[in-house]
Amino acid sequence: MLLAVDFEQRYRAVATRDSRFDGAFVLGVRTTGIYCRPSCPARTPLPANVEFFSTGAAAQSRGFRACKRCLPGAVPGSPEWNLRSDVAARAMRLVADGVVEREGVGGLARRLGYTSRHLNRVLLAELGAGPLALARAHRAQTARQLLVGTDLSMADIAFASGFGSIRQFNDTIVEVYDCTPSQVRATRHPNAVHAEPAARISLALPVRQPFDASGVFAWLAVRAVPGVEDAGPSHYARTIALPRGPAVFEVRYDQQLRLTAELSALADLTPLVSRVRRLFDADADPVGIDAVLSREPALAESVRRTPGVRLPGAVDPHETLLRTMIGQQISIAAARTQLRRLVEACGPELPLPPADGAYPERWLRLTKPQASTALGRLFPTAAQVAAHGRDVLVGPKARIESILGVAQRLTSGELDLDWADDPSDQHRRLVAERGVGEWTASYVAMRVLGHPDVLPTGDVALRTGAARLGLPDRPAELAAWGARVSPWRSYAALHLWAASARKDIS
Repeated sequence: MLLAVDFEQRYRAVATRDSRFDGAFVLGVRTTGIYCRPSCPARTPLPANVEFFSTGAAAQSRGFRACKRCLPGAVPGSPEWNLRSDVAARAMRLVADGVVEREGVGGLARRLGYTSRHLNRVLLAELGAGPLALARAHRAQTARQLLVGTDLSMADIAFASGFGSIRQFNDTIVEVYDCTPSQVRATRHPNAVHAEPAARISLALPVRQPFDASGVFAWLAVRAVPGVEDAGPSHYARTIALPRGPAVFEVRYDQQLRLTAELSALADLTPLVSRVRRLFDADADPVGIDAVLSREPALAESVRRTPGVRLPGAVDPHETLLRTMIGQQISIAAARTQLRRLVEACGPELPLPPADGAYPERWLRLTKPQASTALGRLFPTAAQVAAHGRDVLVGPKARIESILGVAQRLTSGELDLDWADDPSDQHRRLVAERGVGEWTASYVAMRVLGHPDVLPTGDVALRTGAARLGLPDRPAELAAWGARVSPWRSYAALHLWAASARKDIS
């Protein structure tokens, strides 16, 4: 596993400049007052001069500044926040989504079921930094990425990063990076992306290697809903409802993930980046995962053939639950047809471009002009599904009523799903719903929470893949085998699903 657990292991990673640990922790150097990523090329400091931190925010809280040489914020995030389900990990997922900026510390605490004071104590004890410090560090990292990767104005960068004022933006950049925003911008790459006025932007998103990009794109492509999504071997585009309005984005891959987006408001950039990273499982530890899975003889060839598989995530928890329920016990193609009809019947149309002509086309035509589906609608909300689904959905009456019932409960707030749900609690709440069984709850945990340790043994395709690889295909026996690949059972499931679809094995 990637995550180092004690001083000696972490120091060894630093001494060998092991890039696999970048993002898992940072080290503060007392003699220089800076903090670095483990792979920093600078001379390795003596152990007595080193202090390790779980996050850059904790290092900043102790007075350390970010290293200008290794840029510790410009790396994939820690896989720890999906692997763990405690309060600290759940808080980190919500901080990355911009909850502190939108709802304050009180809103973050309410989502987690704690008082603000108790949450602050927990995070300080666990991570060395409270929620405000964590959010501040995240804003600083976003700002640096925009400063060096775009030509957005300083004001636009400040508000896109979540800062409340230009002064707060300037002060934070100086404190974290020991230089002004203009000095940070002076280091930008000559190929920095030109940003259109107010709302169009393109960014490179760091991702750990190896990265099975083709596998993620293929997964998304076969499930793409016309009107909302368009996907191919190397791109994925879709519409999305963000806190401040609708947006359209596209992701392409060429040794790095490249996100292009058109937003209603630049302040929605933080939640968009967070959700795209979750969708592509960009913070996973592929080396650690593959090392565990490849020790299993039945999986060794599949891991060798396809290293760095990723667990496709979700951009909206409620949408994912409803799509999963609609797809129950029918083929992917049949589910896609029903979802297309649902979108056409009640999916909100994207608003027209601004009257000033800032956007020369109808929102963002990221896909090729001859694409079979224009990105013109949002996926329906739970309220819209509850109101109109009966007129569109086909199939057994009991299944349709279950879908409509869940949609109504999501609308009323009696049922809710969040990125920061405790996995056990979420599973308990979901299986209590009419029409939601073990398979649906497990699949939602994989997609919404990025839960790395789920093996849905009731899935027919998964059991077919297991049998083709010489593994037991009875649920109880397959579950017993799955314990051997914990905590990466979700990634083992991806290999089993792939085996069920391959033509070159019997």
